[in-house]
Amino acid sequence: MMRKGTLLLLALSLFHVSWEVGAELSVKMVGDTEVYKADFAEIRCQYSFSENASMVMVQWFVNGPQGKRIRIAYSDLITRGKDENTNYASRIRVAGDSGEEILTIVNVELSDEREFFCQVDGLAAGIEEGRFHLKVFGLPELPVIEPVHSGVSVTDDSPSKIATCETSKGFPQPNITWYRNHSLLSHKNGQVHVITLVSKDSTGLFTVQSELQYKVTKEDKDSHFFCEVIYYVPGAVRTVQSKRVNVTVHYPTTKVEMWRESPQGLVKEGDTVEIRCRGDGNPPSPITFSREQHPDEELEADNELLVLKEVTRGDSGNYLCRSLGLDSLDYEDVVGDFQLTVHYLDPAVVVPKDSEVMQKGENLTATCNALSSLETKTVWSKNGVEIKKGNVLHLQDATFDTAGHYHCEVTIPSLPGLHTRGSVHIIVQGTPQLRDVKKEVSMSEKVGKWVNLTCEARGYPRPIVTWSISGSPDWQEIVRKETEDSVQTVMTLKVSRDTVATCNATNKIGVDTKIYTISSIPIIGTTLRNTAVDNRVIIVVILLSILLLALLGSILYFLYKKGKLPCGRSGEQEITKEKTNKDDIFMEMKADKPENSELLKGVNGDNKPPGDQVALELETLKEQQSSVSESSPIATEEELTP
Repeated sequence: MMRKGTLLLLALSLFHVSWEVGAELSVKMVGDTEVYKADFAEIRCQYSFSENASMVMVQWFVNGPQGKRIRIAYSDLITRGKDENTNYASRIRVAGDSGEEILTIVNVELSDEREFFCQVDGLAAGIEEGRFHLKVFGLPELPVIEPVHSGVSVTDDSPSKIATCETSKGFPQPNITWYRNHSLLSHKNGQVHVITLVSKDSTGLFTVQSELQYKVTKEDKDSHFFCEVIYYVPGAVRTVQSKRVNVTVHYPTTKVEMWRESPQGLVKEGDTVEIRCRGDGNPPSPITFSREQHPDEELEADNELLVLKEVTRGDSGNYLCRSLGLDSLDYEDVVGDFQLTVHYLDPAVVVPKDSEVMQKGENLTATCNALSSLETKTVWSKNGVEIKKGNVLHLQDATFDTAGHYHCEVTIPSLPGLHTRGSVHIIVQGTPQLRDVKKEVSMSEKVGKWVNLTCEARGYPRPIVTWSISGSPDWQEIVRKETEDSVQTVMTLKVSRDTVATCNATNKIGVDTKIYTISSIPIIGTTLRNTAVDNRVIIVVILLSILLLALLGSILYFLYKKGKLPCGRSGEQEITKEKTNKDDIFMEMKADKPENSELLKGVNGDNKPPGDQVALELETLKEQQSSVSESSPIATEEELTP
């Protein structure tokens, strides 16, 4: 290919021997001076003549080993070509027109960072060339930082390794710098030291490793370290930072702190108390607990936590915790203290104690007190209802209603969980007293009705309640309820006549009485009503009998007309068809009462059939019923109800 290009140039020289010697040539190269690896680059070779040229030859060169030039492409106004024996043969394209040639490099490699030459041969105008330097950049990977996991001690004499940072596949070589929080760390004897290691792979890309050594202090326990990579890109310089890391800093204990972890608020007897002690050293030093009264007696604890179960007031006092100074420079123990106060409330003391007997009309003062480490509040109540605030209760002019159980409750407002109770039983002694105001009760009730009579009495000693009945004999007690100072009884009685029921309540002090006077109301109209009911039944029976007899008479009459039934009495007459008159029919019914003895009668010659006779008898019975109803009124249901 090289020889072919030389022959082509020779032919062009012979063909243009008539070229004017005065023509001038100028060459200028422009294009992408900086590109990324694997990208493409475009280099333009621009040339011009002072006069029009009929023949131009353009060749592209690069510097080879030992500074020797290697042609990679060529062109003229007619043809363009690539030299196949170079590593650019598959990665370049040549294009252009008169006055400009364009060389395009695809899939740029790091080795493409070099000078490219464009040589323009204008024959008689001479040969000129231009130079173009191409720079190639490779983006580095994100930095990877790895901190020290074992921890760093502030007691080390020289800087300790903090972390390493690495970035790879960068071109040109990137740089690494270190930061503590937001401050740049520069080399400083005895304080900061950075070790950097640079390597290059087979493709020419750089890998940079950096190690930070730093002398830490206690304040560095909260410090964050990171590295920053500085790298080059076309036309600029950029940076990328790693993630922030924190290292474990070991430092000795200089003070300890004690506090109550539970319970929250004030402590009372019976609580479980947890006291924690913690030093400011890292790692934490062993902790021991003791009481100020007995500093040499070590209390059982779970390292930093002291648990006191079901504390009493005797557990109050000053507690000590001691951090053993094994990690400190002077090996001195560090001690902290905590004051524990256990609050208490003793059982309530009530005066009078247990129970007290009062006479009706007397006065009494009761007190309720409880010893406490805090201010208390006392409330008196009876039957669940608050009746008095304060520890003193005054009972004046006692009545039976004064009797009962009085409860006092003592609480500590600032410590709701602590409270105590006491009580006193008040008994009021006196004669029986019936609950009802009216001592005599009068009432009217119908005969046969059951009535309930109630009697309730109070007194102490508890009264004996009895019933005394004069009049109706049918009665019984159905309810009896008794308490310490009261009796309630309910008696039921069936009214049969005027009755007097007396309730007597007695005890050893006195007696009280209540009298019920019951006037009986007799029931009237019962006999008449029953008679009317019986008459109605008789009438219904008679009507049914008349209907049956009428039916029977019709049948007999029909048979008689047909001549198939003879008529006679007592078997004395011979029944024959010739002797019997078809119109002679006689029917008779007997009853216990005279007015009902003849119910149906057929008379020869009356010209009335049996059906008409039945109608006549029914009308007669209705008139009788009407007369009975008018003469005997029936009592209403309301009057008969007891």
